[in-house]
Amino acid sequence: MYPLHREREQPIFSARAHVFQIDPATKRNWIPASKHAVTVSFFYDANRNVYRIISVGGTKAIINSTVTPNMTFTKTSQKFGQWADSRANTVYGLGFATEQQLHQFAERFKEVKEAARLAREKSQDKIELTNPALNIAAPQFSQDLSDDLQSPPVMCVNGPEDKLFRSQSADITLSSEKERIKKMLSEGSICEMNLEAELFTLQDSNAKLVAALHEANANVEQWKKQLAAYQEETERLRDQVADLEAHGGHGPSDLLKDELTQSLEELEALLKAKDEEIHILQSKKSDYHELEQEREEALHRLQVSRELEMRNVELERRVQSVEQTLASSLEERDRAENEVQRVVDILDVKIFDLNDLRQSLAKLIDK
Repeated sequence: MYPLHREREQPIFSARAHVFQIDPATKRNWIPASKHAVTVSFFYDANRNVYRIISVGGTKAIINSTVTPNMTFTKTSQKFGQWADSRANTVYGLGFATEQQLHQFAERFKEVKEAARLAREKSQDKIELTNPALNIAAPQFSQDLSDDLQSPPVMCVNGPEDKLFRSQSADITLSSEKERIKKMLSEGSICEMNLEAELFTLQDSNAKLVAALHEANANVEQWKKQLAAYQEETERLRDQVADLEAHGGHGPSDLLKDELTQSLEELEALLKAKDEEIHILQSKKSDYHELEQEREEALHRLQVSRELEMRNVELERRVQSVEQTLASSLEERDRAENEVQRVVDILDVKIFDLNDLRQSLAKLIDK
């Protein structure tokens, strides 16, 4: 399938990134779609006049997303971005190595999105398309609230449609509290997804640095032993040179002195080179500590996000409790209304009987 697409489609832009997809079960967590960074490319299909984002891992298509004017690419961190594909019913996430690569991909996404919009407008000039409006049905609770707000509170005993009392303030407060909690849940979910993706990238880098650090530590220990041995050899040679100078010998002693001096210089140069290597390894070790600190900060932010999610769950529980209380109040109100209606019906009957009695008395008085 994809080789045929490649023949008729032209690549526009390519970048390498770690690919993620949203968990279809929770709609909150990221699932890695690739074990390592893969190539993500924009393609243009001249026959169909559409733009697509395609990424292939081996023989499997990781991303196959058609760009539409309604899509939006969102930068959620310095190196991570995401967009939603309603046709594929998923959300794609990309983790880049640098912030510059993320910026380039985002700019190209905007250009392709604008080109897709122009292509759609051009095609609509030829063929009139009717798009069904997307009507999102409001919850029954909100409809009841709007009905209560439209009709003012009235107290009357002339018909069954009149209300005894209304709880407008309680309904309005509950509705606003539900909207606020939904917003907090949405923000918390996005924040948690971004933190998990960032944590995955940090863990990958951390594993590589840990392996390099262990190897460097092993080399440092070996070099320290060699350095100690060289220092001992240097001290011994210096003592020999000092003894020779003290005796003031000539001939073979001078030749031995020259050889010792040369050996001493070679050892000092070797010690200097080893010192430089140790300094380089120590600087790498400091970089590892900085990355470890960043990982700890990411874990802390993830913990805060989870605490926020627990708090949101508690708020949802409180909202459910308030809804149950409100439902009980509405049932009590309905019972009271039914009771009042029953009393009204009885009063109507009594009034009708009294009217008959009055007419009967009037007839008797007339006779």
